[in-house]
Amino acid sequence: MATAGNLELVKLSKRYGASLAVEDIDLRVPAGAYCCLLGPSGCGKTSTLRMIAGHESVTSGDILLANVNVTDFAPAKRGTAMMFQSYALFPHLTCLDNVAFSLKMRGVDKAARRAKAMEFLDLVAMSQYAERVPGQLSGGQQQRVALARALITEPQVLLLDEPLSALDTFLRVRMRIELKRLQLKLGIPFIHVTHGQDEALALADLVVVMNKGKIEQAGSARQVFETPATEFVARFLGGHNVIRTPGGLIAVRADRTRLARNGDAAMLPATVTGVEYQGASYAIALEGAGVSDLSAIVGDSEFNEFPVVVGDSVGLAWSEADIRPVSPAS
Repeated sequence: MATAGNLELVKLSKRYGASLAVEDIDLRVPAGAYCCLLGPSGCGKTSTLRMIAGHESVTSGDILLANVNVTDFAPAKRGTAMMFQSYALFPHLTCLDNVAFSLKMRGVDKAARRAKAMEFLDLVAMSQYAERVPGQLSGGQQQRVALARALITEPQVLLLDEPLSALDTFLRVRMRIELKRLQLKLGIPFIHVTHGQDEALALADLVVVMNKGKIEQAGSARQVFETPATEFVARFLGGHNVIRTPGGLIAVRADRTRLARNGDAAMLPATVTGVEYQGASYAIALEGAGVSDLSAIVGDSEFNEFPVVVGDSVGLAWSEADIRPVSPAS
C-alpha cells in the first residue's frame, strides 16, 4: 500500500456557470484519518470529493497530497482512488477480473494481476466469490468487490461517494464496521461523503459539516455533536433543541433535556405533540414558546414513572452546564 500523506484543500472553489457549488474552503485531513463530508443535498460535498479525485476541474484554489500540489494532475496520476455510489462493477466480468481490471489496463501480466486481485479480495473477505459475476452477489458483497477494486491501485487516499446508501439498515451498520476496520488496517485517509448523521458520527475521526458550499464546522465526531458551533450544525446533526433566549441562541441536547411535571420549576412550558417508543428510550416531540420542533429523549424507566401522551402540558428543563451557545443560521 502506498505511503499515506496529509490531504490539504487550500481556498478551494468550484463554479458551474453562475452557480457557486464550493466556496473558498480550507481543510486539512491528517494521514490515516477517516474523514466524513456531511451535509444535505446540494451543499457541495460531492463536488469537493470529485475535485479531489480529479473528476471535476478546480475553479480556484489548490489540492495538496503529501505536500505535492496535485490540482492539475490527471485522476490516475494523483494517488487517489474513488469508489462510486453505484459501485460501477462490470456486469460481464467475474469479481476477480473486476478487481484486476486496472492492473490489466497498466499492462500487468495475467498471472501477476490475478494473484494481486486475490490478495485484495481476501482483504475484503470475498476471495471465495472470485469467480462469480456481480449479478450473483448481494449489495454488500458488491460493495466489498468495489472496495477491493479501488484499493488494488494502492492509493494514498481512498474517496467514497455515499458508499452505504444502497444498503439496508442492518447491512449499513455491518459495513460501517468493515470500512473502519479496513481504514485502520491500511492506515490511509478515507474521505467519505454522506448525508447520514449517524454514519458520520459512527465512522469519522474528522467530521466536516458543509452547507451552501462552505464548511460550517470541522472537528471530531464528539466535538461537532457536543459543541455545535452554529444553528445549522445543531439542527442538521439532530438530537438538539435550538432555542432563542434573551441572551441569544442556544442548543441543548435532547437527551440532556428533562420533562417536568405541572407545578415543578421548568425553564420552558411546552405541549406534547408526539410520543415515539424507541426501545430503550422514548422520543417526546413538543412545542412551546413559539418553537414547534422541540424534543426530549427519555429513558424507558423514567418514562414509566412519568408517562405523557399527546396534548399533555409539561415543562422542559435542562442544566446550565448543557447549554451551548450557537451562531444563528446565515
